[in-house]
Amino acid sequence: MVRRGLLAAGGIAVGACLVVPVALRRGLTAVTVQGSSMEPTYEHGDRVLVRRTRNVSAGQIVVVERPTPQGAWPAPPLPRGRGGAGQAQREWLIKRAVATSGDPVPHHLPAILRTAPGGCVPPGAVVLLGDNPENGFDSRLVGYFPVERVLGTVLCAFPHRDPGSI
Repeated sequence: MVRRGLLAAGGIAVGACLVVPVALRRGLTAVTVQGSSMEPTYEHGDRVLVRRTRNVSAGQIVVVERPTPQGAWPAPPLPRGRGGAGQAQREWLIKRAVATSGDPVPHHLPAILRTAPGGCVPPGAVVLLGDNPENGFDSRLVGYFPVERVLGTVLCAFPHRDPGSI
């Protein structure tokens, strides 16, 4: 979000203050990392800026809706372009996409993922892993994640710093 006090120097800048926050809300959102499944890349308390999109490539870090332990979702997917209250009522995970639709399933993953036709990730699915394999709830446990459950891709991070550190 843009602070108005920083841009209020002139008439054009003031107008931009009114337009920029609306544009940011529609395409971007901030998410706080909870847990240690993405350590060392992200730590508990870090904030990430997420671009709302379902276009995911292998290697990107994404925010995805958390399924139940059985791999199901209690509510329908959020409609495209929707955030706000609907987003706040969901639980989210941050993971790395290691394979997307049409990509070969990595050989080191559980056999259930490798049984896809042709050994490739099925259409509309993505394989997601945490960077900390000992502490993760990801495709190793759940299987494929539907792309329709992806909130977006991480653009940048704002590391959490202990108030006592410099």
